[in-house]
Amino acid sequence: MRRVVIAGNWKMYKTVAEAVETALALKPLVANANHCEVIIAPVFTSLKTVADRLEGSNIRVAGQNCSTESEEGPHTGEVAAFMLRDVGATHVIVGHSERRHHYFEKDKMVQRKVKAAISSGLTAIMCVGESLGQREEGIAEQVVRGQLTGGLSGLTASDLDRIIIAYEPVWAIGTGRTATPEQAQEMHAFIRRVFAEGHSETAAEKLRILYGGSVKPDNIAGLMGQEDIDGALVGGASLKAESFAQIVNCKP
Repeated sequence: MRRVVIAGNWKMYKTVAEAVETALALKPLVANANHCEVIIAPVFTSLKTVADRLEGSNIRVAGQNCSTESEEGPHTGEVAAFMLRDVGATHVIVGHSERRHHYFEKDKMVQRKVKAAISSGLTAIMCVGESLGQREEGIAEQVVRGQLTGGLSGLTASDLDRIIIAYEPVWAIGTGRTATPEQAQEMHAFIRRVFAEGHSETAAEKLRILYGGSVKPDNIAGLMGQEDIDGALVGGASLKAESFAQIVNCKP
């Protein structure tokens, strides 16, 4: 059985003090959430402090992005995956729609980040998803297939254990709109089929696929009731300990 993952992407919010306050408030609220993995992704400047304060708890820490480079070098402004691991991160988010659309990251760049993450011992949470225009045009599956095959090309069978996919329809991120559970399930099942085609049925069955896009306490139950939805990548609702804990504690 695939273990549920509930990850909170804090994006560019919270000072170090605010991040620690939220993390410590969250800690007791999810201490008994043994049915899932709990992950939070603070900004780079808060990662080590938050990871240190959560040591020994059931909450893991992720980076929100990493460099394409696997070694030190003259890459001003970049943070390598091994540096994230060095400060206590276990996961890293790559290919988030905001990186793709605001910072023009293409599939090849995402693929290099995935490989850098895996080579550094991190688990990569790779995001895929279509825009509203692409969905209305009827090419949502084509777009997602391209992102999957592009981002995961060149991976070995052993690499696949360090991959989590997050499906985030761009039109549902920060808009208050959410794909219906049925829409989300349809795309998650498609992602699993594409993964099976590129790798194996066994690997596809083990693959965890999260839903991301205006996830809230009042819609998580419907999403988690779907066969191929293995958790959530939560944005705004993860910024408050109480609302994120409600999502974490909702059992499938």
